[in-house]
Amino acid sequence: MKFLHTADWHIGRTINGFSLLEEQKYAFEQIKEIAKNENVDALIIAGDLYDRSIPSVEAVTTFNEMLTDLVINEKIPVYAISGNHDGAKRLNFGRDFFADSNFYLSTNIEEAMKPIETEDTQYFLLPFIDPSDARVYYKNVVGEDDELVKSYTKISDAVMRIVSDIRDNFVEGKKHVLVTHFAVSKKGEESDDELKQLMLSETSSTVGGLATLTHDIFKDFDYVALGHIHTHEASPSESVVYSGSPVIFNSKEAKLSTQKGIYIVDDTDGKINKKFINLKVEKPFYVLNEDFETLTSKDFYKKYSGQNAWYSIQLKDYDRKAMEGINIRARLEDIYGTDIVELSFEERYQDIKNQSQNKPTSVGQTAPEVTINNFYEEMTGQKPSDFQEKVIEDILIDIRKER
Repeated sequence: MKFLHTADWHIGRTINGFSLLEEQKYAFEQIKEIAKNENVDALIIAGDLYDRSIPSVEAVTTFNEMLTDLVINEKIPVYAISGNHDGAKRLNFGRDFFADSNFYLSTNIEEAMKPIETEDTQYFLLPFIDPSDARVYYKNVVGEDDELVKSYTKISDAVMRIVSDIRDNFVEGKKHVLVTHFAVSKKGEESDDELKQLMLSETSSTVGGLATLTHDIFKDFDYVALGHIHTHEASPSESVVYSGSPVIFNSKEAKLSTQKGIYIVDDTDGKINKKFINLKVEKPFYVLNEDFETLTSKDFYKKYSGQNAWYSIQLKDYDRKAMEGINIRARLEDIYGTDIVELSFEERYQDIKNQSQNKPTSVGQTAPEVTINNFYEEMTGQKPSDFQEKVIEDILIDIRKER
């Protein structure tokens, strides 16, 4: 048994409109070469093949080319599942004849019960589900009574039942590998703050699947190839393992400074061994949090400018009045390039803003100019300057002309 464990490709991902396809292609070429050099029996993708349930044409084309390269050109079997970002039913199209080309895809519970059998290993592919999927499966497919089906209210209840049924299909003497896609924490550390921070890198605010499972649920498997959390450092045990994503997807992940890569897993000496192999990035991702003077100082920016890189920039100590009339983005793009994927502002008058939020807002005036001026003062603690009032006036005149 020897396979490559990867996950969370999120093909088609963008950051505020900036496409990551070239970065994803760059990572894929490395993954393919590692799989060839390591002579793996299979390549596992543990969910989130695409970034959205209805991917763009470009994303579908790119992933199709990747699969063709692996299973047709290189003859490397691929074992994949749908994740919470994927459209499971759409992915399921063509599944029956995909296997003829050694592309095995599982998108529902019923498929998870039927392992991929090799000479020494059983691979069970359990996609991302929620409790309602389990209730439908056990009522309509298994035929359980309503009272028992209704008891599957939590994801832990559903997964424990599914895992129990999968265990019934174990063949003695073979290794048992599970591929799945959930937030899994170490038993006894479900509220671990560090894990929560790692989980939050999966999306901008919350994690698909919200509730976590504990790793002891999977104790009967020799190896569990997890997807969902984007760093391998979130792995809850030696055998229940996240590979992490192959690409940095947002500034939260960039701040963590964790290495992206894949796992090679084998049992050549009779026990499960794994090694993490780092992936290179085509473009580094820098997160800068400095004031405008520092960002535009040659002593500072010479470390970054001229590089082919992504930037997330937070402008510290931002004074609107002092910087009125300055095109900040244009100035920063002159220095750092046009791939500034995020630009945010840390207000100098944050304390005034917080105090002003408790003041009643005037609703007696209805003129747009007054409304905008009041809102500006409430947010910044200052009145708009003459320059800013002129800009507001010009914009409103243009809007009225378009009516």
